[in-house]
Amino acid sequence: MVSRELRHAVPGIETPRAVLDLDAFDANVTALAQRAQGLPIRVASKSLRTPAAIDRALAHPQYSGVLAFSLPEALALHARGVRDILVGYPTVDRRSLKLIFAEAGAAKNITLMIDCPTHLDIIDRARDAWTAEGQGDHPAQRVRVCLDIDASYRLGEGVLGSRVHIGARRSPIRDTASAVELAQHVIARRDIDLVGLMSYEGQIAGTADAGASAKQTVVRAMQKRSVAELKVRRRHIIDAVRELTELEFVNGGGTGSVESSTVEGTLTELAAGSGLFSPGLFDGYTKFRHEPAAYFVTPVVRRPGPGWVTVFKGGFIASGVPGPDRVPTIAWPPGLDYSGLEGAGEVQTPLTGPGTEDLRIGDLVWFRHAKAGELAEHFNDFLVVSGSQVIDTWSTYRGEGWVL
Repeated sequence: MVSRELRHAVPGIETPRAVLDLDAFDANVTALAQRAQGLPIRVASKSLRTPAAIDRALAHPQYSGVLAFSLPEALALHARGVRDILVGYPTVDRRSLKLIFAEAGAAKNITLMIDCPTHLDIIDRARDAWTAEGQGDHPAQRVRVCLDIDASYRLGEGVLGSRVHIGARRSPIRDTASAVELAQHVIARRDIDLVGLMSYEGQIAGTADAGASAKQTVVRAMQKRSVAELKVRRRHIIDAVRELTELEFVNGGGTGSVESSTVEGTLTELAAGSGLFSPGLFDGYTKFRHEPAAYFVTPVVRRPGPGWVTVFKGGFIASGVPGPDRVPTIAWPPGLDYSGLEGAGEVQTPLTGPGTEDLRIGDLVWFRHAKAGELAEHFNDFLVVSGSQVIDTWSTYRGEGWVL
């Protein structure tokens, strides 16, 4: 339910706008830090995609560094003064890789993700191209890299291999032998330093577990087994790589797995960001409850018949497997539902139910995106509200003109 104060803070809006409840955001910053039990939190920027929101989280003493989703994004954040940036995904963007060497301090403050020797080859070729372009008088700095370790769960792996794979399909590096082999490749390269390991347990962090259905019972059982399996496997990998080189950090977790990731004892830091906005998908978790902070509002533009209103736009569907959980949550007024034949639409969204009775043309309907940072892809800025007042406007990546 959207508070009366929040609703009254944005009267007179006539076009769709994104709204950030700053009081809820700040409460979530504190709540996530408390859940982490002292472990540093690296801000997952893709879950915010709003520079001022990233800065505000980093101002809290338990938040340190950024987990970026692309190298161009990392370079843009670095230019704004953000330091200690880990790029969460490998890149083949040679132009941006050359900028690592060209921009002062970038190579020192940005760590690249790898999961195969080919990624190292691409880095080396970018270095060579930068040098060949007349930069010989300015020697390239050493490059920092992190190994991405597959943290998914495989049921009956000893017998079935990878046929029952549950979780994100990220890295081919899954066991101690493959991690050690890749680490040795890094160590053998000139001017490349292995500084960290990362593993993301998406089947725990990104999978809702609430509910009494048979499916959710299976999900909880899977997550319990996955936590136990990953604790052992991740420990073996970390210990083996540390025998080869000193690591600055071991990163893992996510908003949905903070409790299990924290007590595992293998990580030096967590990665989290979605919990700061607390999108619709997070209503389906049992272990925590954060405050909804990010919304979008859009006006009623039609009353096509009794029991119906139509709002402008609204079809901001989340990524992932298509389904009802990818549709925006209708946050206010209560008693509204989507049309079974139209759903959330690109340019209009019909709504029905008893909540339509008091809505007039021009009134606002409030929604929450199913996922956190994807809301910022649809708006140039957030109206930032504290109490019942709009106190600021925060540009999103889109508003900054960042195409990442």
